[in-house]
Amino acid sequence: MKKPAAAAFFEIDALTKERQDSKKSYLQFFSNSDLRSGIYHLKAGARDGQSPHSEDEIYHVLSGKGSFTAGDEETAVTAGSVIFVAKNVEHRFHDIEEDLTILVFFASATK
Repeated sequence: MKKPAAAAFFEIDALTKERQDSKKSYLQFFSNSDLRSGIYHLKAGARDGQSPHSEDEIYHVLSGKGSFTAGDEETAVTAGSVIFVAKNVEHRFHDIEEDLTILVFFASATK
């Protein structure tokens, strides 16, 4: 079995280009047994069609402006916003005024 890498390095501009080239809103760029990470993009006015995930999750908004709802809580989000969402909680971005680019980190699902 191959030993996992001690480090991996990524550039946001390169990840953004790769995601754009894929023509998808989400690009997973890292995964191991403990963590998955991706870059997510939603255009102004877009509908975020997420459903609850089976893992805890953290979002870091890199750019854009909109709102976010998780359960009964709602907040405005802009560049620099960091959001934790517990597994199985209904959540979504909405009222997107400026294109959102978001780093997403998923903890491994409990085994």
